[in-house]
Amino acid sequence: MNLPLFIARKIYSQGGDRQEVSRPAITIATIGVAIGLAVMIITVSVIAGFKHTISDKVVGFGSHIQITNFMAQQTAIPAPICISDTLMREIRQTKGIRHVACYSITQGILKTDNDFLGVAFKGIDSDYDISFLQDNLVEGKMPKFGAQPSKYPLLVSRSIADKLHLKVGTKVFAYFIGNEDVRVRKFTIEGIYQTNMSQFDQNLCFTDFSVPVKLNGWEQDQYSGAELLVDNFDDIEQVATNIVKLVNSKTDRYGDILTSQTIHEAYPQIFSWLSLLDINVWIILVLMVCVAGFTMISGLLIIILERTQMIGILKALGMRNNAVRHTFLWFAVFIIGRGLLWGNIIGVGLVVLQQQTGLIHLDPASYYVDTAPMELNIPIVLALNVATLIISVFVLIAPSYLISHIHPARSMRYE
Repeated sequence: MNLPLFIARKIYSQGGDRQEVSRPAITIATIGVAIGLAVMIITVSVIAGFKHTISDKVVGFGSHIQITNFMAQQTAIPAPICISDTLMREIRQTKGIRHVACYSITQGILKTDNDFLGVAFKGIDSDYDISFLQDNLVEGKMPKFGAQPSKYPLLVSRSIADKLHLKVGTKVFAYFIGNEDVRVRKFTIEGIYQTNMSQFDQNLCFTDFSVPVKLNGWEQDQYSGAELLVDNFDDIEQVATNIVKLVNSKTDRYGDILTSQTIHEAYPQIFSWLSLLDINVWIILVLMVCVAGFTMISGLLIIILERTQMIGILKALGMRNNAVRHTFLWFAVFIIGRGLLWGNIIGVGLVVLQQQTGLIHLDPASYYVDTAPMELNIPIVLALNVATLIISVFVLIAPSYLISHIHPARSMRYE
């Protein structure tokens, strides 16, 4: 039988922490562990939710991997590509690729009676993955791209609609400036989306795939590029390496050079900013573990001092210093366990509450989201519990050696 564990369990189960002096100290220690764990759970959940939400929005506009014309990446002038059926089939069969869709882009000016705005018109077809746009649709309906009776459907952002005072069903003229002329097209606003990603919302609208192709004067089999979605975002670099070997530096039937880039390469500033958030997480985790550790150290010292007589009696009965130390370490484990229980209840509870209600609101102009995103990851929560328990017990080992300096004869007269 494990005697230290048995004694610690008896002391704990019989209200051994209800002594006059140790009770507030142990309560504070328990609260310290609970608050520390709750803050860690909330912090990790917020950062994970924030990173995934922003990443998903950027990917929604640009996919995981893009195949474009090499010249289009070097200049702002639209340059087309034409991927052969054989190469397209090889791309689709590449391990890790989930979806492939082509797109076309042109620049134009939306003009109303009172205002005008330069925007990018992104043409997409019926095979394009519109789940992201559908999830962020706030008004109207999603146009049936590629199978639309109306020749010029348009999906605009809330930002564009507010600036030009556009509503669903409104007819709006768009002007496209070419090398020799200015062409005018009348579009119909069929839907309005809102992602709060200002750099996209302020200048990007969606129309039928064939519209930019015709306005750019390209052939029917030419387009701006192809967007590739991968099965697992964490494998994007490995999949991109395979695509590079397959596509980069190859020429299409019109002599244009193909190249590819990942979403990280297309928007490095956004992903660099998101990676910096990990540093904040580690700082908070270290601080919270320190708080839990120091409160437990103070609580353990108070318990040892208050139970000096008990320690002396145990030593007089032949119990070794290590066994007595282990008794109080086990007692500390029970206290830490109670703190972890309450920390999980508070932390997980607040995360679930935010997920269900969106109680905490943010400024979308600064954070790209209107409510604090939270993502509950059970393995990470369990890891935080285990790490907090191990570290908290580890920092108590040194203070527990105070027991070895307690003399049985003097301690039994200690008051």
